[in-house]
Amino acid sequence: MANILPAHPVPDTSPPPADRSERVGWYCYDWANSAFSTTVVTVFLGPYLTSIAETAAGCQPDTTCDEATISALGLQIAPGALFPYTVSLSVLLTVLVLPVVGAIADRSRHKKHLLGAFAYLGAAATCAMVFLTGDRYVLGSILFLVANIALGASVVVYNSFLPQIATPDERDTVSSIGWAAGYIGGGLLLLLNVIAVLTNEALGIDAEDVYRYSIVSAGLWWAAFTTIPLLRLRNRPPTAGPPTRNTLVDGFQQLWHTFRSLKRYPLTLFFLIAFLVYNDGIQTVIALAGTYAIKELDLSDDVLVPTILMVQFLAFFGALGLGALARRIGGWKTVLLSLVIWGAVVVAALALPANRPLPFIALAGCIGLVLGGSQALSRSLFSQLIPPGKEGEYFGLYELSDKGTSWLGPFLFGVAYDLTRSYRVAIASLLVFFIIGFIALASVPMRRAITAAGNTPPRVL
Repeated sequence: MANILPAHPVPDTSPPPADRSERVGWYCYDWANSAFSTTVVTVFLGPYLTSIAETAAGCQPDTTCDEATISALGLQIAPGALFPYTVSLSVLLTVLVLPVVGAIADRSRHKKHLLGAFAYLGAAATCAMVFLTGDRYVLGSILFLVANIALGASVVVYNSFLPQIATPDERDTVSSIGWAAGYIGGGLLLLLNVIAVLTNEALGIDAEDVYRYSIVSAGLWWAAFTTIPLLRLRNRPPTAGPPTRNTLVDGFQQLWHTFRSLKRYPLTLFFLIAFLVYNDGIQTVIALAGTYAIKELDLSDDVLVPTILMVQFLAFFGALGLGALARRIGGWKTVLLSLVIWGAVVVAALALPANRPLPFIALAGCIGLVLGGSQALSRSLFSQLIPPGKEGEYFGLYELSDKGTSWLGPFLFGVAYDLTRSYRVAIASLLVFFIIGFIALASVPMRRAITAAGNTPPRVL
């Protein structure tokens, strides 16, 4: 079958020299957007949106809400299932959006401006959550959908810079530094929010308002620090041929071409499937840890928020530490090791006693040590498997399960809770993602897969 796109010579996509200033600019976007992932997705929005849904359902404070329901898209669901269902829906809506964004990025001469447009859209939706009060759970769900989709789109464009600013042997290190910067950035904002949570009574501010303003602060942080990569990153020539007058049409055409081309790179496709499985489990643990701690373990904000803050700073050292380990034994082996630890974390979470903060804090510390590294090294591994000139469109597929855009995990978690009203059963359902993901990733012959994609394998894998 003839190619549906005009034939263009494939440009040289080997990374041009990137100076320190440009790499620092690239790292800063991880710093900027991680505030949303940490403050909004991981800590504040889940419990806050659940409380608003419970208010709408008529639940009274300090009482159980086992029989109450709310209406969502014409369905009656438990208030506690609203946030995981919303996360899942946001991903279903991005199934076409993100690969199209990636294809557009490959054909655009203004890639960093595309990054800025999506970043500022997501930040604006996050700031608009200042109006999330009373029983406005529908407004909260809509704003989260917009913000999370915009985040995913911006990270697709951001990730596509990685092969252009780092050589194959540098990518594990560069990717790990980016993730580490993200955890420090997200952690610093969370530190400020922790102080607000712990001192809200002295400041005369309601706890509910502290949650809401903390969510808004993530939008302001995201917008402010996005200016740094926009100033330092360089636009480069399109990698998929010159754009036409209708870049959006080009994007949809390229999306179809991307799905067709995956047949020529079955090992890249198999790695992508493995990543979508195990990272779905990782993202679900991140997104719903706060809800699990508060609703199932009966831990207070005074325990939860400082613990999440601790995880952020441990993740900084964990990302750098696993990056250093990857230089010795290879990124592929290091990710496999991290998945074993993730599976052990889920098993241990089932046994955590209620009203006992120390076991929860210890388990959170284990999460912090593997969190950043497992994600950073997965990103750099995938960058080795992308055919030259296809970075944006392939990272569009990759982003379907990156940075808060998992879907099957939250959906399974929500269904398990909806059926059993037990968060322990819901968390247990996530173990399957790490088991299947480990087996699938271990089955990928990485060196052969990298060579088949037309790239040079790094020294160690």
